[in-house]
Amino acid sequence: MNQPPASIDAIAEALQAQAYLPSRELATAAFLALRLSRPLLLEGAPGTGKTAIAAALAAALQRPLIRLQCYEGLDLAAAAYEWNYARQMLEIRLAQAAEHQRTADELFARRFLIERPLLQALTTQPAPVLLIDELDRADAPFEAFLLEFLADYQITIPELGTITATAPPLVILTSNRSREIHDAVKRRCLYHWLDFPDAARELAIVRARLPQIDQRLAGQVVAFVQGLRQLDLYKLPGLAETLDWSRALVELNAVSLDPATVQSTLGVLLKYQDDIARVQGSEAARLLAEMREVVRA
Repeated sequence: MNQPPASIDAIAEALQAQAYLPSRELATAAFLALRLSRPLLLEGAPGTGKTAIAAALAAALQRPLIRLQCYEGLDLAAAAYEWNYARQMLEIRLAQAAEHQRTADELFARRFLIERPLLQALTTQPAPVLLIDELDRADAPFEAFLLEFLADYQITIPELGTITATAPPLVILTSNRSREIHDAVKRRCLYHWLDFPDAARELAIVRARLPQIDQRLAGQVVAFVQGLRQLDLYKLPGLAETLDWSRALVELNAVSLDPATVQSTLGVLLKYQDDIARVQGSEAARLLAEMREVVRA
C-alpha cells in the first residue's frame, strides 16, 4: 500500500490484514494522523496494543519502522544525532600529517554525523513510521527536544543547520502514564486512549493471532481474563498477557481450563506474587465458575 488509505474503513482493513484489530475510534485516530500529518499520542495501560499498532501500520503501509525506546537519562545524542568525534580526530591527524589545516566547516560536514532514530525518521525514504515508545519513562526535560521535531518535522543542528523531512514520517508516541506528558507535547499531537478490549473484540484478536487455538478454549481464556480485570489487582493483565497465556495453553495442549491448569500457569497472566496469591485457590475457582456461565450463555 504505497498511498495512505482513502478511508477509515480502508485503514481498519489494512490493520486487520496484519492481525491487528483496531476499534473504530483507534482506526479513526490513525486515519487522521496520516491525512493531517500529525503525530499520534497513545496512552493506556501496559499491554493494550499501543506499541503493536506502530509495527502493524508500518507493515500495512509498506514503510520502514524506526523505534526510539525511551528510558531515564535519554538525551539528544542517543535520540537524534551525535558527531563522530573519533572520525573527526582521525581526519585532523591525517590533515596534520599532510600539512593541511582542516576548517570547522570541513570537520562538521554531514559525513561525520551519526544519525539516531529522530534524525533517521527525517532522512529515510520512503517516509517511515517512527515509534517513540514509553515517552513517560524519559525525563521530563527530554520532551523539550521533541517540540521542534513534532511541530515541523525538523531538527536544528547548530554546526550544520536545519534538517527537514521531505515527506513527514508517521509518528506514534506511547505512554503508560507513569507520569503526565507535558501539555506542549500533547498540543502537537492527536490523542487516543487505549483501554482493555471488550470480550468480543478480545476473542476476535485471540483468534486472529492464534488461528490454531481451540475455539472453545479461546472463549474460556477471554472470559477468565475479563473476570480477572474486575478484581482489585496491582497489575491487571493486558491483551499481551491474554495472547501469551493463550500461546502457553496451546503449547501445553490444553483443550479447556481447569483448576490445575490455571494454578500452574497463573505466572503467565499475573506478574506480581501478591496478585497470584490473591487469585489462587477459591478466587480462581469462582472465576472458573463464572467463566463457564459466560461461555454457556
